Amino acid sequence: MKNWNRCQLGLCLLAALTRSVVAAEKDSPPSPSTNDVPVALEALVADVVEHNPELNFYLAEVAAAKGERRTAGTRANPEVATTFGQKSARGGGMSAEGVAWSVSVQQTIEWPGRIPLRKAIANQQIQLADLGLAQFKTALAARARTLAYNLFAAQEKAAAAHEVADRFQQLREVLVQRDPAGLTPLLETRIIEATELILKRKSSEATLVTQAAMLELNQLRGVPWTQPVRIQPTPLVFSAAPEMRTLLGAAQTNNFELRMRGVELEQQGFKVSLAQKDKYPAFKVGPYVSQERAGDREQQIGIGISMPIPLWNKNKGGVETATARQKQAETSLYVTQRDIERRVVERALTYQAKLGEMAKWRAESIEEFRKAAELADRHYRLGAVPIATYVELQKQYLEAVEALLDTQREALEAGQEIQRLTGLDFNAVTVKEDAK
Repeated sequence: MKNWNRCQLGLCLLAALTRSVVAAEKDSPPSPSTNDVPVALEALVADVVEHNPELNFYLAEVAAAKGERRTAGTRANPEVATTFGQKSARGGGMSAEGVAWSVSVQQTIEWPGRIPLRKAIANQQIQLADLGLAQFKTALAARARTLAYNLFAAQEKAAAAHEVADRFQQLREVLVQRDPAGLTPLLETRIIEATELILKRKSSEATLVTQAAMLELNQLRGVPWTQPVRIQPTPLVFSAAPEMRTLLGAAQTNNFELRMRGVELEQQGFKVSLAQKDKYPAFKVGPYVSQERAGDREQQIGIGISMPIPLWNKNKGGVETATARQKQAETSLYVTQRDIERRVVERALTYQAKLGEMAKWRAESIEEFRKAAELADRHYRLGAVPIATYVELQKQYLEAVEALLDTQREALEAGQEIQRLTGLDFNAVTVKEDAK
C-alpha cells in the first residue's frame, strides 16, 4: 500500500511538472531567428564576424606572439652555485681538519645586439599574427556575405521553381480528369507531365542548395545546425571598380598576403643577423666567496668569469640556414606579388563583364516574365495559347530568374575579392536603403 501511494504521488508530480513546462513554452516569446523572421544580409554578416568560433584561434595566436615578445626581452636568471666539504691539512708533523665551503652567483651576459634582434623578430611575429587576424576577418565577412546571398538566391530559385511546378501539377491534374480525344491532347499531357518532373527536380535541387548554405552559415556563426535562417529580399547595388593601375598599386601596399610576405622577409633578415652574432659565445660573470678552516682560516672574495671557447662550433651551419631561408622569403614575396597581380586583373575583368551584363537588364524584367507565365497559364487553359509557347514561357521565366541571381552572385564574389586583394573599399556591393 505504501508503494502504491508513492507511485500515485510520483505520477501527480510528473503531471504537474509537464503542465508547467507546456505553459512555460506557450508563454515564452518566439526565437528571433525562426524561419518566419527574415534576417537582413548585413546583419547576418555582422553576426558571423562577431560570433565565429575560429576567431578565438587567431586571438590566441596574437596573445602567443605577445608572450614570445615578452620572453625575447627577458634576461636569463642569475645562477647560484655552492660547494660544501671537509678539508684536511697535514705538514710538519701536524695535521688539522675543518670545513670548506664556497658560494658564487653568476649572471649570463649576452653578446651585444642579441636581445634587440630577438625583440625585433618577436615584434615581427606580432605583426604577422595581427595581419593574420585582420585577413581572417576580411575573408570571413566576404564568405559570410557570399553564403548569405547564395541562401537568398537559392530560396528565390526554389520559390520560383515550386511556383511553376505547382502550376504544371494543377494543370496535369485537370487534364488527367478529362478524356483526351485524339493524339494531340495526349501528347500535350505527356509534355506537361515530363516538364513537371523536371521542374520538381529543380525545386528539390534549389532546396538542397538552400540547406547547404544555411548549414555553413550556422557553422560560421556558432549556432546549432538545425536553426533555420531566411534572408530578407536583397536588391544589390554595384559600383564601378577603380582603374586597373589604381587597383594594382593598392594591392602592392594593402594586400594582406604581400604584407605578410614582406614582414617574413624582414624577420628573416633579423634572423640572419642573429645567427651571425650567435658565433660569439655568451659569458657568465659574478662574485664568489669561499672559506676554509683547517687549523687556519682562509677566505677568498672575488669575481669569476666563465665562457666557452669557440674552437669547433662557430655557428656556420646556422648562418647558412638563415641565409637560405632569407632567399626563400625573397622568392615567396616575388611569386606572391605576381600571383596577386594576376588575380586582381582577372577579378577586375570578371567584375566589369558582369556589370556590363547586368546593365542590359531592365529592373522590371523578372516581374514581367512572371506575369507572362501566369498569363500563358490562364490562356492555355482556355485554348488560346499552344503548348510549345506555354512550356517555353514557364522555362524562360525560371531561366531568367536563375540568370539574374547567378550574375549578381558572380559580380558579388568578384567585387568582394577585388576589395580583399587591394584593400580598397570602393563600395563594390551595397544594399538599397529601402531594402534594409
